[in-house]
Order: sequence, then structure tokens, then C-alpha cells
Amino acid sequence: MQSSEILSANRNPWFSRLIAILALVNLFLVFFDLSYVPWRDLYLQHVPGLTQLYDPVKGIKPHRETQSYLHQVSQLEAQVSRTGLQSSETESELAQLRLLSDDMITDNPFAGANKSGTLEKIKNLIRDRMGRESAHQAFELFWSVSYLTQAGWQPEIKFFQTQIQPLIETNYYRRLGINGKSYNVFWLIDLPFVVLFGLEFLGRTYYISRQQLGLTWQQAMVRRGYDIILLLPFWRWLRVIPVLVRLNQANLLDIELIRKQINRDFVANIAEEVTEIVAIRLIAQAQGAIQRGEIINWFLRPETRHRYIDVNSTNEVKAIATRILSLIVYQVVPKIQPDLETLLHYIIKSILNQSPVYQQLQKMPGVNELPTQLIQKLATDVSQTAYTTLITLLEDPEVAAMSDHLFQNFGEVLEVEVQKKQNIQEIRSLLVALLEEIKINYVKGMADAGVESTLTQATQIRQIIRQ
Repeated sequence: MQSSEILSANRNPWFSRLIAILALVNLFLVFFDLSYVPWRDLYLQHVPGLTQLYDPVKGIKPHRETQSYLHQVSQLEAQVSRTGLQSSETESELAQLRLLSDDMITDNPFAGANKSGTLEKIKNLIRDRMGRESAHQAFELFWSVSYLTQAGWQPEIKFFQTQIQPLIETNYYRRLGINGKSYNVFWLIDLPFVVLFGLEFLGRTYYISRQQLGLTWQQAMVRRGYDIILLLPFWRWLRVIPVLVRLNQANLLDIELIRKQINRDFVANIAEEVTEIVAIRLIAQAQGAIQRGEIINWFLRPETRHRYIDVNSTNEVKAIATRILSLIVYQVVPKIQPDLETLLHYIIKSILNQSPVYQQLQKMPGVNELPTQLIQKLATDVSQTAYTTLITLLEDPEVAAMSDHLFQNFGEVLEVEVQKKQNIQEIRSLLVALLEEIKINYVKGMADAGVESTLTQATQIRQIIRQ
């Protein structure tokens, strides 16, 4: 949230909360409208008064054919109450119901409301009740004087009222609007909210532009662009985004945890796939370079690196080797020279201890200390001489030239030997196989470990840094 928006929310906390609550109410109405047709049967069963109130919004009316059927059942009940089952009037009512039952099964008035499955439930119930394979025959028998007399009028009509009638009542007819789509005037309910949100959007963005220097009204509108979703007459379910933002700005809901979890889930979903793809791609390119012989040429013949971009005209491999050698000679060796002398002293003494002459000198009085002094002097001279020789060789231009010549000859001879068919094929196959193993084991390791462990470690590191 921008500082100017925070200031606005702090100065008008109750107004911001009121608008946020109204946006939440509007969102509830939007989702109710979207769910009404799919869940109408549920509303009809538990909140029948709600369906009577909201059916006109959706252009829903009772279906004439199924309503006529239920009306005929009501007439039958009234006739049985007046004259009983054994009467010509009752038989006439039953004959009409048998005819209507055949028409309902044949015409399928439930299809218009996409409720053909409801008709199938009705047919299954009546077939099971009557023990018939045909729904036509089952209704023919059910609406007969003989069956109702034998089975009993009260239990059978109660079965119809509790099992069949609720299913028939769920059927409806929905008229079409002038655009050819299903009738829906929810926009009349939504319009007051849209007008309110539109005025509030204009006022808020104007206030923000006045409070922040250099920010135009249009730029403030772009900054609050997510509020425009509240004004759209389509994709109304997207209003959940500005509603959550407004609830958070009004301190009615903390979405920081939700945002972090969404980010974490998003990263977890793509990180593993991206890292696997990148790693596999790199290894596959290395395998291809080895199979084409580019790797060997890259190391042994630098002049063949046509696609290689040299940024400083320097042979980095040679420069690194020279630098490391200089560090060893000028920095490392002087500091470890005492240790080298101690090692040489021990080696020389161990060798001389095996000599009979040295052993005899150790036993002679007056000269028994002489061998030890000689060994110490010899170790020091060898160490110092070797170090001086290294420096001389390193600084001698002739030695440098001979070293370059040696390195060049070494490379040429190695190239010749490597290029031999049996050698290069074996080296290529081994390298490609090694990279294939690395690729397979890397992907397996990623799958076994999962990205969640990496994300957990990253979270722990961030907590340590904050502390």
C-alpha cells in the first residue's frame, strides 16, 4: 500500500471499513447469484421462501407440464376425500394421471432445465416401487384403483408426496433474455454497489493525486487499477481481489500470511521444474559438446574456439597457473620453509641411520655430535638451494620460453594421442555416461528431497539474518 493510501485510510478509518464491508456484502451476493441455479434444489429444500424471492431475478417460473401434473394429483386427493377410491370420478382422475405420466416420460419436460437426471431418479423410484422394468407400466399400475385399494391409499400417496413430488417440484422453466441468453437481472441488484464503488474510486484517486506531489489523477487511477474490477459487469467473481485488498487496508483482515503462503506455493510449484529443466539442459549441452568433440578442441586447441567470446585477449588458464605458481614460490614456500627443513632433516637422518659408517661415528667420543650438525646443515642447504633455484627458474626468461615450448609440445602430443580413435571414443563414451548418471541422479535427488526443504532452509536463513 502506498503511503498516501495509508494516510487516507488512517484519516477515514470508519469510511474505509464501511466501504470494505459493503464490498464484502457485494461479493457475497455475486457468489450467491453464481451458485443459485446449480444449488437451487438445495435452496428449495431448506429455504423455499428464498427461491420464491429470487426465482424472478433469474427468470425462473414453474414448468407448466410438471405443475399440471402436480395439480392433477391434488385434484385426485380432493376427489378421494369426497367420494373415495371406488367411484367413477376417482377413476377419471386416475386415468388423467396415467396419461400425464406417459406424456412426462415421453416429452421429458426436465430437459429444458438440464435436469434430465431428475426424471431418471423418478423413473427408478417408481420402477422399484412397482417392481416393473418399464416406467410407463409402473405409472400405469401405480395410478390404478386396484393397486391403490390393495396397497392402501394412504401409504402410496405418502410415498408419492415424500419421494416423487419433491423431485417434480424442482423442475422449472427459465425464459430467455433479449440477448438470447438465460434471463438474469442481477445487474439491477448489483447496480447500486457499482455506482457507489465508482464514486468512491473517483474520490479516492482524486484525493491520492492531491496528497502526493507529481502524481496525476490518471496515474492515481492506474495505481488503484484493481478497484476497477468492482465496476465490471462480467467476471464478477474476480472482485475477490479488490475485496481482500480493501479488507486488509481497513485492518479487518490480515492477508500477509495468505500472500506469503501463495508466494511459497507458487515458488514450490515452479522451482523444481525450472531447476530440473535448466540442469538437464546444461548437462545435455555438455553431452552434445563432448560427442561433437568440441570440449577436447576447446582445451587442446584454443584457436578453434570460434563461438567462444574472449573479453580480455588473455589466456585465463595460463594466467591462473602462472599466478598460482607465483603465490606458491613467493608467499607459501617461505612460510613453510622451517617445516620443509624439519622434514628433510628427518628424511636424511632416517637414511643415514641405515648406514654402518654413520652408526660407528655415533659411537665415537668427541665426534658423535658431528653427524647431527652435518645433517642439520645439509637439510638447511638443500631447502635454501631448492627455494633459490625455484625463484631463479621462475624469473629466468629462457626458462619461461622453454616452459612455453614444453607446454606446447605437451599439448600437441596429448592432442595426437587423444585424437586416436580408440582413445577418443572411450573418453567420449565415459564422459557422456558420467553426465547421464549425474543428470538422472540430480533429478532423482530433486524429487526425493523436494523444494519444500529448500524453501524451509531459506526461511530459516532469513530469520537468522533478521536476528
